[in-house]
Amino acid sequence: MDRQELGARELTILALERRGFPPPRAKERAIREELDLAPVRYYQLLNALLDDERALAHDPVTVNRLRRVRETRRGER
Repeated sequence: MDRQELGARELTILALERRGFPPPRAKERAIREELDLAPVRYYQLLNALLDDERALAHDPVTVNRLRRVRETRRGER
């Protein structure tokens, strides 16, 4: 695995995931405005990031929480 540091986009994605988004669509709006990404692309990048050990080392609480959510959703399908 490449041992480079996470890039600015990866760090921003993790930071966005740490925030709360109570109003509906607030998260999608933040994804579009802050990252200039379509939500579908954002979630593709996020899922790849959850499997990246550098992300786990950088923010283990957020990455482990999101991994649990992902596994729960996969189990529901």
